[in-house]
Amino acid sequence: MSTTHAHDRALTISRIVSAVMLLAAGGIHLFLVINGAGGLLGVAFALNFVAGLVLGVGMLVVSRRLLLGVTALGLAFMAASLGAIIVSITVGLLGVQPDWDYPLIRETAIIESIGVVVLAVATVIAYQERRTRLTPGR
Repeated sequence: MSTTHAHDRALTISRIVSAVMLLAAGGIHLFLVINGAGGLLGVAFALNFVAGLVLGVGMLVVSRRLLLGVTALGLAFMAASLGAIIVSITVGLLGVQPDWDYPLIRETAIIESIGVVVLAVATVIAYQERRTRLTPGR
């Protein structure tokens, strides 16, 4: 297997796994909105769903030229969402201070933690792909 073929395969796999993580994180927030999260928290969760959906679909459909931007945005989104969970549990956020027994909070923290790692790897792969593509003679 050539290096180019292996790199293309790694890029494809990272795109798919990243999309799954983004869609899962967004889907959990949609589930919470449907099942009663209201007020400002509900609005934040709905926006989180939309962002996860847009970025997840974007991971699958954007051209390679735009992929680095989408992966970086996905990483920032996932890290911010995970950070919001940590802040809400420790000091409260948007008027809510849940504990670890709040519906799906453990699952969300796990998915978003894994998502941060996956998207960090995807960002590195996309950066390498872009650098290779833009470097003459490679």
